[in-house]
Amino acid sequence: MSTKYGVVGYNSSRKHISISIPSSTEVMSPHIKSVEELRVLGINLSSLSAPTQFLICVAGVFLFYLIYGYLQELIFSVEGFKPFGWYLTLVQFGFYSMFGLVELQFTQDKRRRIPGKTYMMIAFLTVGTMGLSNTSLGYLNYPTQVIFKCCKLIPVMIGGVFIQGKRYNFTDVSAALCMSLGLIWFTLADSKVAPNFNVTGVLLISLALCADAVIGNVQEKAMKLHNGSNSEMVLYSYSIGFIYILGGLLCVGGLGPAVAFCSEHPVKTYGYAFFFSLTGYFGISFVLALIKLFGALVAVTVTTGRKAMTIILSFMFFTKPFTFQYIWGGLLVVFGIFLNVYSKNKDKMKLPTLKDVRSWLLMKKKVRFLSQNV
Repeated sequence: MSTKYGVVGYNSSRKHISISIPSSTEVMSPHIKSVEELRVLGINLSSLSAPTQFLICVAGVFLFYLIYGYLQELIFSVEGFKPFGWYLTLVQFGFYSMFGLVELQFTQDKRRRIPGKTYMMIAFLTVGTMGLSNTSLGYLNYPTQVIFKCCKLIPVMIGGVFIQGKRYNFTDVSAALCMSLGLIWFTLADSKVAPNFNVTGVLLISLALCADAVIGNVQEKAMKLHNGSNSEMVLYSYSIGFIYILGGLLCVGGLGPAVAFCSEHPVKTYGYAFFFSLTGYFGISFVLALIKLFGALVAVTVTTGRKAMTIILSFMFFTKPFTFQYIWGGLLVVFGIFLNVYSKNKDKMKLPTLKDVRSWLLMKKKVRFLSQNV
């Protein structure tokens, strides 16, 4: 039984409100029950502590996205494939939609909770960030593309200010400036030594970052407001995005040449694309879990650390020109990442002050002097 308060009805002069309080015998709706649940790839992690959930999500992001990055560069190393970045994105979105549909079958509540209009906007932004990012590889060195993506913290912060009204402190702003300077340094180095450097690639990856800035904040806001599941988010955003890309390729006539080329090299295109999409799907599931639990900024920080490792592996596995300016620019970006992490964990990461350093040096000098006298 439910206890009712108020009068249900409406007339021209007065409005009445009805409030229902469920008794202990009534079953709470699945929507409310799922607020405390965290499912990644169909596995419920809600019984684990928050630090354990964070570590599992970080491990999943690193593992699957490192393989994802390797396969992405491997696909674009196929001779003649570079003009077909948008077709690769179409295939990727198709696989993501199928994976999301399969995962959704294993969930008890299959209702769509996030509004369709929100998904249409998220799908458009997802097409922008992934399509432009894939296409930029036809014009840029892979490490340069990745170092740009490492700095998406900058547009995410800007998006956080305008979309969610967030405010950032001096350390966060300093982190963004370090990333910007490191990015400029790295790009200038690449323009000197990379044979396939093109300003068009810089423009494409910059637009991808702008879309990335918005999508993280929109996803965070939608998932928290409507309590949508990861599998629901992936299924609807990527299936709608698939329709967007397919329509675009048909309009510009880019579908036929891409299909013809991939048909001649099915293993190196569709075969690699399947595992590329599979690892990317697993990775995005962990990223969405991070967004839902800890927010877009933490998720971006984790994925940025993964991208730094991807750059190192790229130079190890694929032959490309190298200059030490890559290192200096990359270190400046890494320092910016450290500042951002420190800003969010000041209580746990207490750095020594200048006074502490001076006292430590004096103590060391005193110990050395006494040991010499003995």
